[in-house]
Amino acid sequence: MAKKVYKKTDFPVWEVRRFLEPGPVVLVSSSWKGKYNIMSMGWHTVLEFSPSLIGCMITSANHSFGMIEKSGECVINIPTTELMDEVIGIGNCSGKDTDKFETFGLRPQKASVVSAPLIAECYASFECKLVEKRLLKAYNFFIFEVVKAHAAKRPKYPETMHYRGDGVFMISGKNVSRRSKFRPEKL
Repeated sequence: MAKKVYKKTDFPVWEVRRFLEPGPVVLVSSSWKGKYNIMSMGWHTVLEFSPSLIGCMITSANHSFGMIEKSGECVINIPTTELMDEVIGIGNCSGKDTDKFETFGLRPQKASVVSAPLIAECYASFECKLVEKRLLKAYNFFIFEVVKAHAAKRPKYPETMHYRGDGVFMISGKNVSRRSKFRPEKL
């Protein structure tokens, strides 16, 4: 059977991120001088497995940028789809003038290693330390090492949301196992 061939047309280069942002939307919590903040983020990528490194683009116009740059740490929290309205609301206001924990009914929890809080209502929380600043000035790109991870045991594959741009989200779908074909030693 022949594979489908796609007819392609020109596409705006500034919109390619709609196809390349496969990771779930996350809530990044931060702390600086006794104040907490949360931001919604879709621009992140795993850079290394061990040590566990995550790269994140946070615009310098974002209130969290300064808090994270100064403190050198944050928590990357994984919300499930039941928090979609909160994720959107958090992304549509500034922590400069809004207590996002209070406004969106989320509970901060004390982290084990960093001063930024975990978000109790999120499925997983990754405590992170900033390990590379050289790309901040030119690209607003942070490189974090996950120094402590917390995750719920169930469900095994939580339903997460993935941002497609222009106010459109994709919900994680059916899981398909191909373990019998997977050969990690070939990576």
